[in-house]
Amino acid sequence: MKNILMEMGRIAIAYSGGVDSSLLLRVAFDVLNDSVIAITARSDTTPLGEFADAITFARQIGVRHILVETHEMRIPEFVQNSPDRCYVCKKYRCEALMTIASQHGFCVIADGENADDGKDYRPGSIAARELGVRSPLSEAGLTKDRVRALSKMLGLSTWNKPALACLASRIPYFSPITPEKLRQVDAAEAFIRSLGNIAQVRVRHFGDTARIEMDVKAMIRMMEPSIREQVISFLKQLGFVHVLLDLEGYRMGNLNPGR
Repeated sequence: MKNILMEMGRIAIAYSGGVDSSLLLRVAFDVLNDSVIAITARSDTTPLGEFADAITFARQIGVRHILVETHEMRIPEFVQNSPDRCYVCKKYRCEALMTIASQHGFCVIADGENADDGKDYRPGSIAARELGVRSPLSEAGLTKDRVRALSKMLGLSTWNKPALACLASRIPYFSPITPEKLRQVDAAEAFIRSLGNIAQVRVRHFGDTARIEMDVKAMIRMMEPSIREQVISFLKQLGFVHVLLDLEGYRMGNLNPGR
């Protein structure tokens, strides 16, 4: 990965604050120093906690960090939520980041896609490749497990951070995406994580029904009477009428076609 980064030269990293892009940013900054900038997009689809984490991490390592507001909710094709939603979003967002990067003298964009990501349904990756965005982690053959191992070895606080995808991924295809739905999902997941020992969680938004997915071990804690009652009460305050626990547990991309 270091060799790939050195060959790339000056690069702008699309930085989300997650496990993958944090490792990429740290190594890139170690190798290239001031020839690296981080650009973080903020929109209604971004978990609030993730945005805050990105700012904190970039400040800690000392990299130049640029924040940009993106407005996916203004794109009808995205709001309609068809199966190519991620393609539409990624193309728009990458183009926005490329414009910002160019204004600061950077022509190459890199993202944090790893070698495992190609196994999932990711139309957004197609858009990124079409625009020439590079993925050094994937190019170096680094899987998610390897990314976490390397992050731990480097002492990064993100090494065991749970995966946090775009909030729109909680809404079934063809169900229109709205700011209210995104806020409900973000608040619900943040509350559940705040209860402790529940890291990986998804709240799928089915209209008036919230379907909770989490690691199987965490279900035991979820079924503790006091925890269960708190979750039900909070999610109903958010506007959900029914609160369901998916006994199959968390599955990445569970709402994707073919699942």
